Amino acid sequence: MKPFRLLLTLLPTLALMACGSVAKNPTPIAQAPVATTSGYIIEPGDGLDVRFFYNPELNEEVTVRPDGNISLPLVGEMRAAGRTPSQLEASLRDSYSRELRQAAITVIVKGFAGQRVYVDGEVGTPMMVNLAGNLSAMQAVASAGGFKPSARKGEVLVIRRSGTTQPVVIPVDLDAAIAGTDTSQDILLQPYDIVYVPRTAIAEVNQFIDQYFRQNIPIPFGVGYGLNN
Repeated sequence: MKPFRLLLTLLPTLALMACGSVAKNPTPIAQAPVATTSGYIIEPGDGLDVRFFYNPELNEEVTVRPDGNISLPLVGEMRAAGRTPSQLEASLRDSYSRELRQAAITVIVKGFAGQRVYVDGEVGTPMMVNLAGNLSAMQAVASAGGFKPSARKGEVLVIRRSGTTQPVVIPVDLDAAIAGTDTSQDILLQPYDIVYVPRTAIAEVNQFIDQYFRQNIPIPFGVGYGLNN
């Protein structure tokens, strides 16, 4: 009977390990986000200030549309989302060099639409939370009204886009973070993260993620997430 009891104890862990999109090692709260060498990546909804040094009459303040494009005089449609400001500047200079004698262009990101996360599940008020500076999972839950009595604080999921068609799922034990036995479970969040606090245990993570995105998408995060539609 002992091996059977041991198997029952390990089943939740085995289920999570069987899911290829589950991250195993959460980032401790003490670890600041690592800046990428490529710089900030422009997102749909970001506000851009496009300035022309020698042709100020062409200056434009534009918002990146949901399709990732912007519209500018003389050159029309330009792809902005997925690029850094410097990459967009280079593309604009190339396009405007056919229209202007001196295409000196600067792109300034004025509004950061992607700097937010979503908290859902057994919390006081499921909502979007602005991501200003370092924000941990516990802080995001607190901003959303805290845990409900029915919340399973030890089995919280952080759903993160990974640059692929499948989001990464990071299970975190916020019970341990609250108790102080493992504060590294209170991980730092990234733009577009979803913090989901379940009511009951989630055994099949892949199935849950599929159902969550297809049946209960809380906000339009389709730009960053996909499920092989």
